[in-house]
Amino acid sequence: MSRSALVGNVAAMLQDAGFVVSDRIAIRPKSFDLAARRGEDLLLLKILGNIDAFDGVTGSEMRRLGSYLDATPLVVGLRTRDEDLKPGVVYFRHGVPVLNPDTAMDLFVEEVPPLIYAAPGGLYVSLDGDVLAEERQERGWSLGQLATELGVSRRTVSKYENGMNASIEVAIHLEELFDRPFSNPVDVLTGAEDVRDAEPTPDDPDVDPDDEHVLSVLTRAGFTVHPTARAPFKAVSEDAGRKKETNVLTGHSPFTRSAEKRAQIMSSLGEITRTRSVYFVEEQQKRESVDGTGIVSCEELAAIDDPDEIRDLIRERTRDPAES
Repeated sequence: MSRSALVGNVAAMLQDAGFVVSDRIAIRPKSFDLAARRGEDLLLLKILGNIDAFDGVTGSEMRRLGSYLDATPLVVGLRTRDEDLKPGVVYFRHGVPVLNPDTAMDLFVEEVPPLIYAAPGGLYVSLDGDVLAEERQERGWSLGQLATELGVSRRTVSKYENGMNASIEVAIHLEELFDRPFSNPVDVLTGAEDVRDAEPTPDDPDVDPDDEHVLSVLTRAGFTVHPTARAPFKAVSEDAGRKKETNVLTGHSPFTRSAEKRAQIMSSLGEITRTRSVYFVEEQQKRESVDGTGIVSCEELAAIDDPDEIRDLIRERTRDPAES
């Protein structure tokens, strides 16, 4: 299957599951291919045939964007160089959850979450330690007896009951012993924080020198500006002290056909992420917006000293996310 067809199939699956899906991001650079929202669940999706192509720079970018936009970064892929991705398993690359399309279908359409995650050394599950302890005690087994049945140490059983994750082999053995499952689902929609190694959100990349004069004005106007490295916009600008809905996807370049296309994509993403979008251009333009993305010349921006006037100008030119 071609990557283009795979992206189309994933978008259609999400729509069947009740998500509103953005336009496909068909420009470079791009750290993700689609954004999708269902209620309060917002996804940023990278879709790949071979997930080995998903590198650390892209993973860091997606995790940063997830933090800024209250979104879950997610990769949907088919295989690695060595093997196909298994259904029902959550993998991780650079701190981002990875699912195969069948797992994504189960999660989003059938609302059946995965129970298994891959980590160095094999496949694992998150056990409900409290239930395991209750079942063991009801049966009258000591920690040592259960340890003998499982072929592990007494201390290991104690750790299982205190929340330590277990290999899939142990989970299956426990289910056979007690005739019931003990596995907790992997909470993909919160980034599966409970099963991956805790990693802080990567630091912002350096500002592109070509964009510094624009982003510095926004900073002086009270925005917290987060530069991006591979997104279809140059920054996410947060209005300090205000609600998340006032975030602004921020672009900048001369106003070319390519810039117009970026502005259109930013508008589609703004609808899904519930943000405004503004594109700063080097030349004066007659147009004040492109599909809801505000167009502001750098000359206009530089002429305004009052931070509130800058915010007002952005609000006047951009589509209100509340109206999307």
